[in-house]
Amino acid sequence: MKISRLLAALSGLWVAGVGPAHAATAPARAEVVFDHPEKFTDVKDAFMPSDKGSAAILASLRAYLTQEAQYFVPEGCKLTLTFTDIDLAGDFEPWRGPQFEDVRIVKPIYPPHFKFRFTLADASGRVVREGEEDLLDQAFDLRMTLDRQDPLRYEKEILKDWMRRQLRGVLPRATAQ
Repeated sequence: MKISRLLAALSGLWVAGVGPAHAATAPARAEVVFDHPEKFTDVKDAFMPSDKGSAAILASLRAYLTQEAQYFVPEGCKLTLTFTDIDLAGDFEPWRGPQFEDVRIVKPIYPPHFKFRFTLADASGRVVREGEEDLLDQAFDLRMTLDRQDPLRYEKEILKDWMRRQLRGVLPRATAQ
């Protein structure tokens, strides 16, 4: 129990101290584009969605991917992700009653699904890897996630795993000076 408290405290210090200050001074290593998000299968915040809620979901995914890119994309290089469709884990089941219209029900029959294009460019701008992805994880609900309070925890884990598989070791890390 004491170790988990220590880790939580240290992660809080990192977020409050080093993380944002470093992110503000360094150029972004990732660019996340949502191509016609109004046509996405499901980025809803409720059964009757609001534009503000959908925009917040996309902003959260963009911020997460931009943050995680620092671990997989060397400084000076650039990853561009262009999402053409997103279907979040779970769905709304309004037949359960009016009190459930804003509750996303997560079941294995509602897996998250992402379609996107990506390019990875080195420091000179030369594209070293590119492609199209159609990510669908039928076993998403079996994933171990640290933040069980994050409503996008499954989506974030799937995208992080993709980055780990596709980007780790593609470009050499810059040497310390």
